[in-house]
Amino acid sequence: MQESETIEYKKSLAELSDGLNSIAAILNKHGRGALWFGIKNNGSPAGMDVSETTLRKVSQAIAAHIEPKIYPDVSKVVLDGKSCIRVTFTGSETPYYAHGRAYMRVADEDRQLSAKELETIILRKNRTHRNWDSEPIQDESFKPDTAKLRSFVRKAGLTWSNAAAALENLGLSVDGKLLNAARVFFAKPPALTLRCAVFANTTSATIIDQHDFPGDILTLIDEAEKYVLKNIRIGMKLDGLVRVDVPEINREALREAIINAFCHRDYRDRDEVRVAIYKDRVEIRNPGILMDGISLKTLKTGKVSRRRNPIIADLLRRIHLVEAWGRGIPLILDKAPNVRFSQIAGIFITEFPRPVPAKDTESRPESRPESGLESGPESIERKALVALSKCPLSKSEIATAIGHKSISGKLNQRIRQMIEAGLIEHTIPEKPNSRLQKYRLTEKGRRMIYEG
Repeated sequence: MQESETIEYKKSLAELSDGLNSIAAILNKHGRGALWFGIKNNGSPAGMDVSETTLRKVSQAIAAHIEPKIYPDVSKVVLDGKSCIRVTFTGSETPYYAHGRAYMRVADEDRQLSAKELETIILRKNRTHRNWDSEPIQDESFKPDTAKLRSFVRKAGLTWSNAAAALENLGLSVDGKLLNAARVFFAKPPALTLRCAVFANTTSATIIDQHDFPGDILTLIDEAEKYVLKNIRIGMKLDGLVRVDVPEINREALREAIINAFCHRDYRDRDEVRVAIYKDRVEIRNPGILMDGISLKTLKTGKVSRRRNPIIADLLRRIHLVEAWGRGIPLILDKAPNVRFSQIAGIFITEFPRPVPAKDTESRPESRPESGLESGPESIERKALVALSKCPLSKSEIATAIGHKSISGKLNQRIRQMIEAGLIEHTIPEKPNSRLQKYRLTEKGRRMIYEG
């Protein structure tokens, strides 16, 4: 046996005081562990005299010097014919103190915590006892957007009488004070921001497009979904005689991941929910790692569900965006089995791999085909064609659809090239400069989307 972050060896009771420090350190890091007396640092038994009085001495020292109180198992164990003492312990009331000091286990050593580190542990503990969404809004001047509130009440199938009654019925008003959950749904101006970006390759070195969306939680869920669908490949299939769009990433799984990001994020963290679209994957990122008791392994089983923001989750349930039984992760895994979950630096990431295009893109990477147009999935042409596949659009509407703030000279040039290539056409061909002019896809344009 070797010492570790959860196991500590002491040769004799002369090291009892240091042993108590190890108990506190292990509890603060892992919540459970074992302390042995009568074993050398290398793990070999040294042996010692063990009597009822010896065991009682260890038990009493723990009771007197470890706070909060713990109730360990202190027993005699014989190893290789030599008597030792084993102390096993558990505890979840961090921080734990030994002789009035707090320690943290680092490898096989016990390091005393600084005041700042201790404060962080205490704040984290307090946060878990009270959810952010159930805390009163600090800004006493906050007034909810009545139009948003009324619309929500209608979607939830409730009866509207007045704003105060609606907020109370939704559990957003306690003792006359509005709760934080009301801010993310009904703030005016919007309290949240969504940050989206498209990158040229598999890293964030080169940004093709970036857009920040202000809004409430429901608006941003829709904006995130639209942004992804606008910037990934869309195929099609026929359902009878009706054409059905088929995104390269399952739409149900994508939307569920976006909803989860807003529902389960840590709202105490001021960072935004982010959507990152790379050449080989799409990532949905939200501040806040998995809650205590849930690991990435148990998450993938789909059998465990804990809510960081129960009021927010309940509001989303009322309008049928989430279910009370925590079916979000199972749905994602069912619809997109290749999805990957990870967490790093306080950020939880849901990653959808993007399929490799059917054609060999290496032979003509992001290059110009005979039409002179760029055919890559992130090109202006392809974005415009995808946007036009839904309905005819004006130049300004095309610019908005592909994420441009205005009609640029480059966009004008690309539109002319697409017309010359026979991919799009005027809706008013006899008056090409009409202020009512719009553009629509030709059959050739449709083939370029769905075959290229």
